[in-house]
Amino acid sequence: MLKCYKEVNVNYFAGKYDIAVIGAGHAGCEAGLASARLGLKTAILTISMDSVADMPCNPNIGGTGKGHLVREIDALGGEIAINIDKTFIQSRMLNTSKGPAVHSLRVQADKKMYHTEMKKVLENEKNLDLIQTEVKEILTENNVVTGVLTTSNEVFPAKAVIICTGTYLKSMILMGENCYESGPNNWKCSTYLSESLKNLGIPLRRFKTGTPARVHRDSIDFSKMEVQKGDDNIIPFSFMNEGKDIGNHKEDCFLTYTTLETKQIIEKNLHRSPMYAGIVNGVGPRYCPSIEDKIVRFNEKDEHQVFIEPEGLDTLEMYVQGVSSTLPLEVQKEMYKSILGLENVKIMRPAYGIEYDCIDPTILRATLEHKDIKNLFFAGQINGSSGYEEAGSQGIIAGINASMNILGKEPFILTRSDAYIGVLIDDLITKGTDEPYRMMTSRTEYRLSLRQDNADLRLTEKSYNVGLATKERYEKCLNKKTLIENEIERLKSTILTPKENTNNALEELGSMKLKTAVSLYDLIKRPELDYEMLKDLDETREPLDREIKLQVQTMIKYEGYIEKQSQQIEAFKKLENKKLENIDYNSLSGLRIEAVQKLSKFRPETVGQASRISGVSPADINVLLIHLETQRRKNG
Repeated sequence: MLKCYKEVNVNYFAGKYDIAVIGAGHAGCEAGLASARLGLKTAILTISMDSVADMPCNPNIGGTGKGHLVREIDALGGEIAINIDKTFIQSRMLNTSKGPAVHSLRVQADKKMYHTEMKKVLENEKNLDLIQTEVKEILTENNVVTGVLTTSNEVFPAKAVIICTGTYLKSMILMGENCYESGPNNWKCSTYLSESLKNLGIPLRRFKTGTPARVHRDSIDFSKMEVQKGDDNIIPFSFMNEGKDIGNHKEDCFLTYTTLETKQIIEKNLHRSPMYAGIVNGVGPRYCPSIEDKIVRFNEKDEHQVFIEPEGLDTLEMYVQGVSSTLPLEVQKEMYKSILGLENVKIMRPAYGIEYDCIDPTILRATLEHKDIKNLFFAGQINGSSGYEEAGSQGIIAGINASMNILGKEPFILTRSDAYIGVLIDDLITKGTDEPYRMMTSRTEYRLSLRQDNADLRLTEKSYNVGLATKERYEKCLNKKTLIENEIERLKSTILTPKENTNNALEELGSMKLKTAVSLYDLIKRPELDYEMLKDLDETREPLDREIKLQVQTMIKYEGYIEKQSQQIEAFKKLENKKLENIDYNSLSGLRIEAVQKLSKFRPETVGQASRISGVSPADINVLLIHLETQRRKNG
């Protein structure tokens, strides 16, 4: 008979670190790698080694808006893009029929391979230890982080802590009446850390997300579905792989639809969904609703799109995108069989919802550091966001800034005019979120300037200057920039005259004849022409990579719009550069009561941030500007 020994409450020092990262999901991986690559001794502490860089939901990276984030992480020297280039099984560039501002790369991942390759990177990274343990307490002294304590009574002294717990924080699986504490995929959840955060004065909220069933490939009738093929021309996610052959995987995905029968089954059993039965209170994602939510919110529709996507090359599991559910398993079995092509489907893993603790991100600075507890950082879904890409974006920023704090350097902040990452973080810390936040192109004011194809040109130098982007990456970026500039200048100086052969060629291309001499630069501006179409008229043209030609064409075609946006950005930066420090808003005459309350609560770091807080009017901003100018004059 096994004997249970009484718990001995003796703590021991398990290793001293500069930075301790809690969690090894997409946020934790980027945070830990960033700090380690900046020379800080780093520990990533995870409940399970098997959950490193796991994809508990959809098996893809990128997509609309999200692809921009991946490219930006890569430009900064992160790992997500490099890793997906190693492990993709299908690649598609989305929105190609629209302008370049909304083009977004989306690729299917081999989930198991993605995990394996990322874990290898962590294991081989200098200055980084990957440790399996559960953190139960954040240690502080006088509101300064001193380390963490684990459930095994290990004390890890640390100068900074980055919390990247994802959906594991006191999480609960939701499946009909069957609700129980667990992390994704039945992995152990983080049971104790929530209480530690509460003891630090950090209020917690409950959010919810979900995932669909995984089904056996051989039980699917693909003849009733539309094939969704990948692109023939594979475009790498990482800028470091531009011009390289990264493979040509072309696993098919498939499009099908729910039916009226699906709708009827759900309506009949809606009372058994934990969300509609009132069992849980967690707020779910509006932009990725469960099938129950779709049926309720769009009741006039009798069918909904369903995408069938492979989980990997060495498995027959298929992901049923668009049909996440919290209904009981027996209802799920009936529901999934009502979908076209799934009449004989075999469920391998059931769908489930998951409810978890998260924070209100308005308690954070733009660096993702807590406003009152020094060197305590948060990144990923604990901040109220959703998605692997959003998590990775916050992770790399938190990792950089935790390192900057320890090294005594200036913080690394990306604004709304710098990057989609800047928009993401600014939205979270100034507006907060009442539901899992998802990045979309529509959230970005300067999206023509913040394209996914120019992320390296925008961000690599910034990252190189703080020491994260490598010299190789930086020089590659500089060379690319030089080639673009040189080609634009060459096009400006290459003049075509109204010769007969020139005009005949233009006519064949559906363009007007020349009456006077015109540069190739100006010809490319014509709506019906582009860079490639004019190659036969361009006698001095040298071969260039696809990426260079794309940049050249975009900068020429959208020159006027880009210039106008640049002016808007300059106006934006003026407000962003005006710092708000140690201001007693109650003492400022002219501020409305609501503005005083909101400014006192959110404590914005700049006038720009203040202007984006709900309840703060333009008149209130003018009061702040007058106050700052008065103080400047007083101080000389």
